[in-house]
Amino acid sequence: MANAIDLHVGKRLRRRRRLLGLTQQQLAESIGIRFQQIQKYECGANRVTASRLYELAVALNVPVNYFFEGLQAAAAPATPGAPANDRDLIAADVLSQKETLELIRAYYKLGERPRRRLLDLAKALQDENTDAA
Repeated sequence: MANAIDLHVGKRLRRRRRLLGLTQQQLAESIGIRFQQIQKYECGANRVTASRLYELAVALNVPVNYFFEGLQAAAAPATPGAPANDRDLIAADVLSQKETLELIRAYYKLGERPRRRLLDLAKALQDENTDAA
């Protein structure tokens, strides 16, 4: 049975790999392992050693602590009767969706000026939607 920390690290690994548009095969080749091992890391079936975590961080161009971000909130025991932080749950769910990752990739392929204009448009649409409600 997978440990909650191993699952969290695996989800962060998958999210970053997808964000960069890498396949499991490409990532595996970049660190000299088979893609099946990446699959096992991502689903939490296998634990990632410290040295392998460092190799993955270098290959994915993130600091090692990236894999542990958000872990305290995810691992904290729920207080009976306390509401869950819906914003955090929704944000994590949204970031795992394929469309979100495609949008982020497309956004960063744009030049600075088109990115700024797209962001302004999104904010204007958000304001318009808020005013209508």
